[in-house]
Amino acid sequence: MVTGIVNEFTDLPVSRQALLVTAGVGGIALFSAGAYLAKRHIENTPPKQWRKAGELAELYVFPIKSCAPVVLQQIACSDLGLQRNLLRDRIFMVTNPDGKFVTARMKPKMVLVQPRFDERFETMFLTAPGMPELRVDIRALMKPGGELEAGRSTVWGETVPTVDCGQEAARWFSRYLLDKDDGYRLRYYPLDYTSRRRNGADTGSLQDETSYMLFNEASVADLNQRLENKVTSLQFRPNFIVRGPEAYAEDRWRWVRIGETIFRYEKPCLRCIFTTIDPESGVAHPDKEPLRTLKQYRQIPSLGESPALGIHLGVRRAGEVKVGDPVYFA
Repeated sequence: MVTGIVNEFTDLPVSRQALLVTAGVGGIALFSAGAYLAKRHIENTPPKQWRKAGELAELYVFPIKSCAPVVLQQIACSDLGLQRNLLRDRIFMVTNPDGKFVTARMKPKMVLVQPRFDERFETMFLTAPGMPELRVDIRALMKPGGELEAGRSTVWGETVPTVDCGQEAARWFSRYLLDKDDGYRLRYYPLDYTSRRRNGADTGSLQDETSYMLFNEASVADLNQRLENKVTSLQFRPNFIVRGPEAYAEDRWRWVRIGETIFRYEKPCLRCIFTTIDPESGVAHPDKEPLRTLKQYRQIPSLGESPALGIHLGVRRAGEVKVGDPVYFA
């Protein structure tokens, strides 16, 4: 029977055979694509049942990558990250003249650059030890021209569109970090959507991994029991700090709901040398703590030597979150 089918096929003209083969391959491809999309739809469909974990205790936005946070009581959640008008999470970064990003891993005292915003969240003011206050008009950055130059920058090997924030900001950061008038630039990410591929739509603007990072207050309390010099949650630079669940409970969460805003777990937050920088002094710990202690009990063998603490999230239903909101998981 099979032989008959083969003979019937081979007796067809070559062009007809090619057409049938192409149709078959196309059918398989369509089936595979359909299965993939169905799987993605299921994976991104929020659950209907939730369990309460605790409440949102603290809320941090980091406008400039590697610099100090703005502490808020309430804010909106978008695909790019936390946002209130023109205040957004990791929407600015310091670069060298070629556009390659600079972080506190290289210049620890970056963590002492403190931003604040006006009442309309359109203008950013920066202070740092020994430096005059710097004013950054964000609205003007959205209309590059004259001194403001639209270009490209690089973050973790990915090229992103940026707008140069001008000579005054460049001189301010160069003087603070290099003790000279040039060498560093401040750049702004101008889009309302991610242009990166690292984690798809959840990569955000200039974040290391994803648009959101959640941290459990009890996890740092457990870590502190193992440390001589205690650390705070801010040393791990989270957006959300949850109070209530047991230490490391967040490792098992695959969905998170804060108020009515829904997030999906993407990956554990793997920790690096940045965690050794004291956010109050801008000085790295000489014994590389707490990273050294974390490596003793928080490594995931399949993910290498970097220990995990906290989880990365991507938003699935946008909305407002506020301190005191109940936090649920599934």
